This record gives sequence, C-alpha cells and structure tokens, in this order.
Amino acid sequence: MEEAEGLAEAIGIDVVAARPLRLRTVRPATLIGRGQAEELAALAQEKSAGLLIVDSALTPIQQKNLEDEVGTKVIDRTGLILEIFGERAATAEGRLQVELAHLDYQAGRLVRSWTHLERQRGGFGFLGGPGETQIEADRRMIRDRMAKIRRELDQVKRTRSLHRDRRQRAPWPVVALVGYTNAVKSTLFNRLTGEAVSAENLLFATLDPTMRDIRLPGFDKVILSDTVGFVSDLPTELIAAFRATLEEVREADLLVHVRNMAHPDREAQAEDVEDVLAALGLAEEGAPPRIEAWNKMDLLSAEERERLIEESRRREDVIPISAATGEGLHALRERMAECLRSGEQVHQIRLPASAGSKIAWLHSRGEVLDQRFDEDQVELSVRLSPDNWARFQAMEPV
Repeated sequence: MEEAEGLAEAIGIDVVAARPLRLRTVRPATLIGRGQAEELAALAQEKSAGLLIVDSALTPIQQKNLEDEVGTKVIDRTGLILEIFGERAATAEGRLQVELAHLDYQAGRLVRSWTHLERQRGGFGFLGGPGETQIEADRRMIRDRMAKIRRELDQVKRTRSLHRDRRQRAPWPVVALVGYTNAVKSTLFNRLTGEAVSAENLLFATLDPTMRDIRLPGFDKVILSDTVGFVSDLPTELIAAFRATLEEVREADLLVHVRNMAHPDREAQAEDVEDVLAALGLAEEGAPPRIEAWNKMDLLSAEERERLIEESRRREDVIPISAATGEGLHALRERMAECLRSGEQVHQIRLPASAGSKIAWLHSRGEVLDQRFDEDQVELSVRLSPDNWARFQAMEPV
C-alpha cells in the first residue's frame, strides 16, 4: 500500500485516501464486489476525489465499469507506472519507448471506447482532458504509429550496438547499477562519480540511463551506468519497450545490485529484481557477474546492522555500504575491481616499438608483469581479463 501511494505521489497526485480491499472472488465485470465499489464511490464523493487508482491490473471492461460505478476516472497499476515513465522520460529515445508501451497498453481500451470520447486519454497521459490527441480515434493510426516507433527504436538499437562495438574496442569495461526503484542507486552513482545526477526520494527518479567514467583500483577508466529502477509487477509492455535501453545492462561487464536494506520488504524487492533480470535473460549462463551493495546500513538498528554485517562476511558477493555517508564505498570499489579482473590470464605479446598506443593500452587495462625491448620489437608479459584480451585482439593491426 505504501509503494502504491509512493507511485501516485511520484507524479504529484494528492492521495486523499487509501484502502486495502479483500477479494473473496474476482468479478469479471469490475474486479471488486458491488458493495466495495459503492463504498469507494461514497469515499470519492466525500473526499471530492477525481481519480481512483487500483493497484492491480484491470481489463478494459473492468476499468470502464469501475469508472461508471465509482464516478471518477480509473487507472490501474500499469497505467500509473506508464504515466510516471511518460512524465520522467527526458530523451527522445525514452519518450519513444514510453509512447510505444502506452499505445500497446491503450490499444484494447481505445477500441472499446468509441462512444466514450470524453474518456479518451491522450499522449502518455491518462489524466488529461478530452481532445488531448486524436491517436485514439483510429485503430489504424495506432498500428501505424506503433510500427513507426518500432522502426525508430530499431535504429536506436543499431546505434547502441555500434556504440557498444566501439566500446568493445576501447579499453573501458562497463559496470551497471541495477535495483528496485528508490534503492538510492543515483545517490551511490553520484558518490562514485562525483556527479550530480538527480537523486530525489521518488520512485523512478531515474528513467533515462546515465553513464559516467570512474576510476577503480587497477583501472584508469571504468564506465558506470545508472539505470531505471525495477518494481514489482513491472508491466510487460515496459519491459518490451525498454529492451533497447536495458540491453546496456545485458552488455555490462559487471552488475551491481543496489538493495535498500532499511526497507521492510527488502527480500520481496530483491526477488522482483531477480524476476526482471531473468526476463532480460540475465539469469542464464554467460550473464555478467553480479554483486550486491547492501545500501542504507546507517539507517538500521545496531543489532540488525551487526547481524547483516556478519552475514555479509560469509558471502563474497555482498558489500554493506551507505551511499549517504560513504561507508563501505572503498570496499565496494575494491570488490568491483576484483570482479572485473576475474578470469585473468597472462599473455605473451610482441609488438613493434612504434605501437605506442597499444603498449599504453596494455599498461592501462592490464597488469604488465614484464617488458623487454628487442631491436624494434617489444615483448610484454601482461595479465588481462578475457574481455580485455578480446578487446585487444579486436584492435586494428599495427
């Protein structure tokens, strides 16, 4: 219930009342029982509320019938999350992805609303007034618009793929921060990069991915990516639409799962993140290695804090931290560097003495154990990770 209220407040909705309702049976027409609908109608009238948010998925007919019975506009959980994403998308790509998800979600609802034009909801918004857009007036226009957006997103995907290919040839590994929304990933991102990315105490404060370079022990440069937060029951429309952006997570060299250990539902949140990662194919063999940053340790009781610290000592993949105070960040940097170096092997490499850029690359990305000059040749013994060895081999020959 608190999360549902937080989602609503994230886009400035004034929540005047919240009610948990127990469903004995799911009614196909309205989801909830008639008595419950009448209770909500009376509550909406008493509070002068103009919107009912149902923290569950509604079919188009359930949404329409509830609007008739309660006397307010109605949106479900998927609609609310789409509304947040529509407001937060800051880039052209982000807005395209949200619009595609919105049209996919609205298509069925619009087709059933030909005689209810006053209820059409335009653009990304479900809360706007009539006449906000004419997309809803024509199913063919919706289909054509969705096809056009998919083509544009395919171009985005190709561009991102080219950028990734370029990064593969460049000497920089990528670390992606993932986690439940409002796990303070952006605060950690700011701590690690010295940047000032938006880190409001809001659900989905970060939507468009942000990338900055940082230094880690043994690495002159690592790309750190701050990604959109996950949430329970993340709409499938959004997972599909944001696949181009989330591929940055798929292509990362390391995932850091940032968890809010001060949240009472932290275990359920962790399971939700795992579910989304699995939907992205990141629970399979060959997926990037993953570590957990147990955040907000400073907000725990002394007893709970000590218990979790003791538990973290028994696990190699966990680092307790506080992004707010900076506690544990040095250990996190060390662990990130260790993971990026995992699987390293020593390679004997001969290069022309004139290949200064390649020699410098090997010094910056690997550990040069030995270096000998032989006339116009240089022989190096270098410890490199598998990814960096692949990057080195992909470089243009000298």
